[in-house]
Amino acid sequence: MDDQTKNLIQKHIEDNEVCLFMKGTSDAPQCGFSMAVTNLLKILEVNFKAVNVLENQSLREGIKVFSDWPTIPQLYVKKEFVGGCDIIKEMYESGELSKLFTDKKISHKTK
Repeated sequence: MDDQTKNLIQKHIEDNEVCLFMKGTSDAPQCGFSMAVTNLLKILEVNFKAVNVLENQSLREGIKVFSDWPTIPQLYVKKEFVGGCDIIKEMYESGELSKLFTDKKISHKTK
C-alpha cells in the first residue's frame, strides 16, 4: 500500500468518530454485508461516515492491509477497528455494539 492510500485511510479514521469502509454508500450499499452493517448503524441512529471503497481500487485493497482484515465492510469507532459484518451483527444482537457506543460516548439510540 502506498503512503497516499495509507494517509487517506488514516485521515478518514481520525476525522470521524464512527467510520465505515463499505461497498457503495449508506443510501445505496453495493453489497449485502455493507447493507447489513449500514442498517444496524441506522437502527441505532449512529452518525457515521461511509467511505465507498468501490470509488478507489487502491483504497479497496489498502484498507484490507491497513486493518489486516480480509473483508469489507470494516467499522472503526474512535480510531479503533471493531470488525466486519459478522462481528458487528453479533455485537448488535448481544447488546455489545450499543455498549461500545455508550462507553465511547457516541450518541445513539439504545434498544
